[in-house]
Amino acid sequence: MTEVLLKELNNSDIDWLLGTGRRQDLAAGTQLVQAGQPLDCLHILIEGSLVSTVPQIDNNPLARAFAALDDGQTAGVEIARLSSGEVVGEMSLINLRLPATTVTAIARSQVLSIPLLQLEAKLESDIDFAARFYRAIAILLSDKLETIITRLGRTKLAPDSSIKDVLFLFGELNDSDLDWFIANGDRQKCAANTTLVKEGGAVDALHILLSGQISLSVTEDDRNPLTRIFAAIEDNLHPAIEIARLSKGEMVGETAFIDGRLPATTATTTKETITLFISRSLLSAKLQQDIGFTARFYRTISALSADRLQGMLTRLAHSRRMYHKGQSLNESAEYADELNGVALDRMALAGKRFDWMLEQSKAS
Repeated sequence: MTEVLLKELNNSDIDWLLGTGRRQDLAAGTQLVQAGQPLDCLHILIEGSLVSTVPQIDNNPLARAFAALDDGQTAGVEIARLSSGEVVGEMSLINLRLPATTVTAIARSQVLSIPLLQLEAKLESDIDFAARFYRAIAILLSDKLETIITRLGRTKLAPDSSIKDVLFLFGELNDSDLDWFIANGDRQKCAANTTLVKEGGAVDALHILLSGQISLSVTEDDRNPLTRIFAAIEDNLHPAIEIARLSKGEMVGETAFIDGRLPATTATTTKETITLFISRSLLSAKLQQDIGFTARFYRTISALSADRLQGMLTRLAHSRRMYHKGQSLNESAEYADELNGVALDRMALAGKRFDWMLEQSKAS
């Protein structure tokens, strides 16, 4: 297993995974996951090599640009090559979406497949396991996100949707967690163009966005050919490249609480913005003292990372269906940005919690 899993999980956790999962041998060319098709297992690559790709179509300039880099192949864009110990299917576990990528063995490989239903039951019943597992998944997803940011550089990580933003943070935490944030956070008003987090800089707090908007950007790397392709398509040569805009309910600075890593993006307000500011020292102490809070917090970070990664992959996967305002819905079609019933229920609860927290923070 990867260093991440070995570092974050204990021996009993690993024994449970080995005892619950089943080993599968994959010949080269075997498709383990197909984009848009439901998953019933989380897979851990024990040995061998897998490739993760997003589907493309021939009739758009971005697909042709990638095809030029891939010697004319338009079947898909290679996102990553996975080596021994990496995890496949964690995004479906976290954000309840269909896979955005196709994963195929490129050499003889072996995976450990853990049924999602059994894994979900274990996470519900064993809070200590959940805290360790969700922290490991948060690290793995952040690694994938940073790798794709570095490689692609110029694409939206997530749609501009405040409703979905609220879902992740306030749908995962419980009422006592929100009480703690209100009691230990400071309401902070920021003018437009205020930098809250700087790429590669130290992070001293977690910011929860209550109102306004925050832009995430990365520094352009002229050495990256994919970055140059996006630059040519968008006619934009600025050194700082915006990759996402965050609205209410999102948070920034969270990566510092995963494994102490420095942020891969710069977060800057685009207009007057109000955040709830929680100091790093207070939050770090809470994570050490309250195991239930820790499990929910790391699941929240995993959900945010999974959604940003899904947004990036969906934009690259031009052949997938997306719903657009004014479009007639087809009941038999499944859209790439469609939320299922469980997610919609969480959204309703999250919206109420956010409104309550907003009022409480004003009062305090």
